[in-house]
Amino acid sequence: MQGERTLAGRYDIGRRIGRGGMAEVYLGTDERLGRRVAVKLLNTQLSGEPDFRSRFRQEAQAAARMTHPTIVRVFDAGEDTFVRADGHELVVPYIVMEYIEGQQLRDVMAGAPLADTQIHEYMTGILTALEYSHRAGVVHRDIKPGNIMITPEDTVKVMDFGIARAISDTAGTIAQTTAILGTASYFSPEQAKGENVDGRSDLYSAGIVLYEMLTGKVPFQGDSAVAVAYQHVTERPIDANEINPKVSKAMNAVVKRSLAKSREDRYQSASEFRRDLDLAAQGIMPAFATKVEDDDRTQLFGPAPSGVSATESAFNSLSETDDRAPQVQRRPPAMWIWGAAALLVVVIVAVSIWVSQLPQAGQLPDTSVDVPDVVGEQWDAARTTLEEVGLTPVREAQTSDDVPENQVISTTPGSGLSVSLGQEITVVVSTGPSAVTMPDINGMTVEQATVALQGAGLSVGQITSEDSPTVAAGTIVRSDPAGGSSVAAASSINLVTSTGNVALPDLLGQPLESATATLRELGLLAVVKQDPGCLAVEGNPIVNMSVPPGPVAQHSQVEVTYCTSEPAPTPTTPAPDATPSGEPSTPPED
Repeated sequence: MQGERTLAGRYDIGRRIGRGGMAEVYLGTDERLGRRVAVKLLNTQLSGEPDFRSRFRQEAQAAARMTHPTIVRVFDAGEDTFVRADGHELVVPYIVMEYIEGQQLRDVMAGAPLADTQIHEYMTGILTALEYSHRAGVVHRDIKPGNIMITPEDTVKVMDFGIARAISDTAGTIAQTTAILGTASYFSPEQAKGENVDGRSDLYSAGIVLYEMLTGKVPFQGDSAVAVAYQHVTERPIDANEINPKVSKAMNAVVKRSLAKSREDRYQSASEFRRDLDLAAQGIMPAFATKVEDDDRTQLFGPAPSGVSATESAFNSLSETDDRAPQVQRRPPAMWIWGAAALLVVVIVAVSIWVSQLPQAGQLPDTSVDVPDVVGEQWDAARTTLEEVGLTPVREAQTSDDVPENQVISTTPGSGLSVSLGQEITVVVSTGPSAVTMPDINGMTVEQATVALQGAGLSVGQITSEDSPTVAAGTIVRSDPAGGSSVAAASSINLVTSTGNVALPDLLGQPLESATATLRELGLLAVVKQDPGCLAVEGNPIVNMSVPPGPVAQHSQVEVTYCTSEPAPTPTTPAPDATPSGEPSTPPED
């Protein structure tokens, strides 16, 4: 795509800021909302496949539903049409994303070695993003340093959710091959074997990223993507602490579990992975759980494949090893070379067929039809009109404050353009005045919350503060309305932030056990002192506090004192008429 243009009548496309094997990314401006965006235009070779375009839309919609500080937001997706120099029309899918200033993690790693604190912070951000997406029902499938952005504030933003899934499921041979060549170093064994994947495949790829941050290299390398995929399935990686002796045994244990060949032996959830990562960062060897909590399972974590795929059978036939020792062979055997050669021949034949089916220069499809103008019509009428001329209408809902409900806003391709018979026409239909889902902003800073709200078409209203024992100072305690609720577009959202203080109650007179329990609940450090200068009382009531009741900083130390002195013993005296021992008693005289 050369020069500047307007996409979908809304997005002004500027300079190119990124390029990959399947797409190009441009800096753009959303003229309707007046904000900078990143616009990804898919490769025209991929866009020619209807199955890919349909799955691409579904995945883009799934990604757009995710709102989290660690995930790059997807604002919009669709298709636009432009005409090549030879007169052939191309329908190009696009995705409009949040524009992030910063560097890709792969560029950050290319510089100086990462500090332990950076590695821990970056991995925590990646796993937090995966935990959120997995609970939302979305598997990334392409976790790698090139899909992880590091902002100027050193925070993580994971991008390209769903795109890898769209590619892996399309029938396009050339697209599939391109995708494999770009990401084989981060493939999970099940991806390499062509099996269905789930959230644990993302965790394996995240383990590869952790290994690379710790050692400066990926665990498996080869002359081709096929050779690397073979190693993922059959070979064990060298321990990270053998490459970098500074890696602790605890961190090495976390890496090894994340890279287990069987997904059943891997971490079963991102939260479990993150918990062990936190322990290892403190030098504590994780005690790996043997049972997966039900709350950690999602619809993404189905049972392991019960059958053996043809690809896995081929791998197994080539990798019979003695259970007593790991496989150390680095060069594929002759049988594998023949298999790779056969695969290459199949790919070449498929590509040749695909190229032969492309329109030649100046050649248009034999049968074409002009897209009728149905803008402003009701959906049922527009659908009938399109079907009557041999086109396939696909309804896409969009809120609008100006266009009445059920009325057509626009079509892609637009009216008057010549397209092939049977082509899908995306018909954007109004659902009436907009309503948006309130994002969950609890725990964010006001600045982060402002960005999240603006991204959802909302604004910040009144900001108040209150004490909180757990929420860090300056971050959001709650919002009104709460996250997940449906609110009108452009609404103002009231925020309550934490003061960073805790309301300390008056503990004088309370029993010692009750007082210390109260301090623990408030996140305060209780220091108990004894006062031998006053009499002990049952229950040890508190007689003194080092800090007066009222607001105190979170995690403050509070000394409480109770009495420990015992009462003095009572002296005993003999009775007045007692007779000294050993003397006879004298009777009284008459």
